[in-house]
Amino acid sequence: MQDIIALMQQPEAWIALATLMVMEIVLGIDNLLFISILSNKLPEGQRERARKIGIGLALIMRLGLLATIAWIVQLTQPVITILGNEFSWKDIILIAGGLFLVWKATKEIHHHVDPDDHEDTMIGTAAVGFGSAIVQILMLDLVFSIDSIITAVGMTPHVEIMVVSVVVAVTVMLLAANPLATFIGKNPTIVMLALSFLLLIGTTLIAEGFGVHVPKGYVYAAMAFSAVVEGLNMWARNARLRKQGVRA
Repeated sequence: MQDIIALMQQPEAWIALATLMVMEIVLGIDNLLFISILSNKLPEGQRERARKIGIGLALIMRLGLLATIAWIVQLTQPVITILGNEFSWKDIILIAGGLFLVWKATKEIHHHVDPDDHEDTMIGTAAVGFGSAIVQILMLDLVFSIDSIITAVGMTPHVEIMVVSVVVAVTVMLLAANPLATFIGKNPTIVMLALSFLLLIGTTLIAEGFGVHVPKGYVYAAMAFSAVVEGLNMWARNARLRKQGVRA
């Protein structure tokens, strides 16, 4: 307890906490997008429950990984060499997660482009669909959690600061989950934009796994620019609809 009090009396600790909280919230956007899109495929009565379970799993996983920081740090050590390229467990996990995101986003885009093709939809009972959604959320929670914790370890050596930042970030995700999912559900064009974001994120994860560092600022700047353009398009569409309503 005395160590925590002494830590909080250091200005650099507060700076690290604020910086890490912002970083964790931004990194959580990827996870939240996937959870929102996937949960919207479930029956309406199960969507909120799936989002809460998915975000709860993300919190449990990140706090659990924080308890094994020594092991997490070792994940960055090379374990296999292929064609002269060394890969760590972190690289392998990022590549696998990126491939899964690219596959999932491509599959969903295909379904939206050709809605009559039911091969790619979740078939079976609601229980199977719910279980499938939770498993897929859990897989991506693992990828995003490891990436998030390794980022946190690189920014501060204090576990207490990491724990607070993770809890705050996941709380923000929990508060934003339902409004984001509702907004995506009501705006079909946003779904395609969000899926394209997932494609971009998946490609970035694969690149990171192969040792090609892509600055996160560039990725999120591109996403923000695309979101602003889509917002202007929605504004223009709504303005046209209002004018048509007045004329009618």
